[in-house]
Amino acid sequence: MELLQKLEILADAAKYDAACTSSGLSRAGRPGTIGNTTQCGCCHSFSADGRCISLLKVLMTNVCVYDCQYCVNRRSNDLPRAAFTPRELCELTMGFYRRNYIEGLFLSSAVLRDPDYTTERMIQCLRLLREEYRFGGYIHAKAIPGADPLLTQQLGLLADRLSVNIELPSAQSLALLAPDKKKQAILAPMKQIRDGITVSKQELKVYRHAPRFAPAGQSTQMIVGATGENDRQILSLTQGLYRTYRLKRVFYSAYMPVSNSPLLPAAQGFQPPLLREHRLYQADWLLRFYHFQAEEILDPDQPYLDPRLDPKCGWALRHLEHFPVEVNRADYETLLRVPGIGVKSARRILAARRFGPLNFQGLKQLGVVLKRAQYFITCSGRMERGLRVSQDGLLRHLVALEAPNLAQPEWEQLSLFSMGGAS
Repeated sequence: MELLQKLEILADAAKYDAACTSSGLSRAGRPGTIGNTTQCGCCHSFSADGRCISLLKVLMTNVCVYDCQYCVNRRSNDLPRAAFTPRELCELTMGFYRRNYIEGLFLSSAVLRDPDYTTERMIQCLRLLREEYRFGGYIHAKAIPGADPLLTQQLGLLADRLSVNIELPSAQSLALLAPDKKKQAILAPMKQIRDGITVSKQELKVYRHAPRFAPAGQSTQMIVGATGENDRQILSLTQGLYRTYRLKRVFYSAYMPVSNSPLLPAAQGFQPPLLREHRLYQADWLLRFYHFQAEEILDPDQPYLDPRLDPKCGWALRHLEHFPVEVNRADYETLLRVPGIGVKSARRILAARRFGPLNFQGLKQLGVVLKRAQYFITCSGRMERGLRVSQDGLLRHLVALEAPNLAQPEWEQLSLFSMGGAS
């Protein structure tokens, strides 16, 4: 098979792996090497300095011994199969890098033969890149659950970031849709990577040139919508993963109907709305940057995020007893909970009000989104002039800001989640 044919097959097979992540580290170029990596990141998006940059996102192979019902590369699926040799993938990566097509490599793989054999091939590829081709750019590699810990250790010494896909939100769902995979086999390498990063940081404090193990940390990915877990369960799992394994990111991948398995929603005539993935990402930011707890965002009586509102607005509407907030006196934690006030604008408010009281025009100049915040704040004891809104009216205003052009049939579909009716 021609190399271009392999690339077309294996790049398409990798499109369901989430790779939109900042690199998280800086490494300057060194004499005799090619490439570097910067804090602003490698992703399929715009970086902090305004550049649009990308990774070569590809599978080592899409030949798989597993038969996961939700996966396009499952053993029972009839599709073209291909596999790169380590040398082929190195040549491809370096060729693309020299042409300025990419700034790094995102390498994953289906399980060819067994986890150890697959990981060995990935290690061969990364070792060639680092040692023979002297590639100093960003590399994100997917660790394979079930592989020997020594192989995972070697992979982490060659890659900048490692990730282990948790796949599904519960052990029951995993047993149902991916019986070849076990919860403990997935969590074991996550624990190893966490401990390896900790040890590496300690060694670097003593030995400046000690080898660095996954210096950009680790992440994971789960599929949402393929099984019946509600948003509260998913966010509780996410919070536990951040606390236990110190992950940099949890990625949510909306279920896509790539299989006709009777165990999946598509076979039952139901397609979970893609907006659910977006709301989960917003709630994830509340966990990571806004000091919310999962049990605050959702409770047993409301286990699904309201698809009409971002989670922060939804929380504020359910807790109007905390509002309005006086921006000239509120502390940082309180400001973070106001819709329309972000991390940067909260810090700017604290700095600016040392020089005098703030008004609504001043807040706008500081980056506060007043079209949301105006309903929840006062300046020197006063709300925005002429603002008189009931609770129901406030809900209508905020919903209109979120999705003014969303069609009615879409709302009817989304309401399954807001009412807890999805399964």
